[in-house]
Amino acid sequence: MNRCDDFRRMANRSVVVTYRVFAITSLYSVLAGVLVYALLMGFYAVNRSWIAPVILSPSDRESLELTQKLVTSTATLEDLRLDLDRQQKNLAEMRTHKAQLQALQPALAAAIARERAHDRANGPELETVWQQKRAANLRTLTLDQQVSGLESTIDQELAAGLITKSDAALGKAQLNQTHMALVDSKVGEVLLRDSVLQKNNTGTQVLEILDKQAELASQIAQLDISIGVAETQVQTESMQIERLSKAIATAADNPYYLTATGSSVPLALVPYDNQSELTAGVPVFDCYLNMLVCRRVGTVKQVFAGEQHATHPIFRTDLRGFLIQLQLEDPDSAKSKVLFLGHKPLWL
Repeated sequence: MNRCDDFRRMANRSVVVTYRVFAITSLYSVLAGVLVYALLMGFYAVNRSWIAPVILSPSDRESLELTQKLVTSTATLEDLRLDLDRQQKNLAEMRTHKAQLQALQPALAAAIARERAHDRANGPELETVWQQKRAANLRTLTLDQQVSGLESTIDQELAAGLITKSDAALGKAQLNQTHMALVDSKVGEVLLRDSVLQKNNTGTQVLEILDKQAELASQIAQLDISIGVAETQVQTESMQIERLSKAIATAADNPYYLTATGSSVPLALVPYDNQSELTAGVPVFDCYLNMLVCRRVGTVKQVFAGEQHATHPIFRTDLRGFLIQLQLEDPDSAKSKVLFLGHKPLWL
């Protein structure tokens, strides 16, 4: 009985000791964890050189969206440049055509003025000649009537045997020539009358010339309108090209633009509090246990503008900053939680 009691007391004492050891160990473990967490918080609160690596891939949603927008913008830009080149060539051609038509206007106006002056000068003279021709024709008409009577006389004398047939034929030929001269004179009178009408009145030929002058002025006016529209189009497309070019240039300063080539890019988020250590070409270090035994793994290649949001790699809290591109000698360093700029954090 005593042995059983002694064994029971020893077992209880062992349980109590084990419990105390476990409790003390747990307490010190918790205290050590709290101390390590406090040290980490203190370290990252004081340290201003750490950065959070980020690996961008062409398959990322932001990269795909930017690539799609770039492809669309580039295609639109090329179309605008081709259309602008076509519009500029058409504009140059229209300006040349307009200059040629404008050069014709003074020549046409001078020709019309010369023709009108000529008409004014020749019209009265032609009308006088026409009146004279008309009077001469009236006198010739009386002669023609007399010639008609001579033909009857020649026939009568031939029938009476007073003249020979050859004399009769010769006489009739002379009479016919006189008659033909009268006809020609009448034709000349009619032509003179037409010329007088043309010189002293606005005929169809003059109207055709005036119509061509009006058509020339209309063509120049239409070219002015077309040139104005083309100039506006050229100006509008030039502004669109300028805006698209600026947009594409701005996109080129975007970290997601680097993935458009189809390769992954090592980047890092720099918190605003840590940007004092940042310069181009500054060395980058990677450490074991996030702060111990560090080695140089690369340099900073490019700094991007624009705010980025991420999660703190240690404390999983919200983080604000901007991205930088890294040039790493060891690509695996991009997979670390944090890297350091400029120097080793603890000089180890």
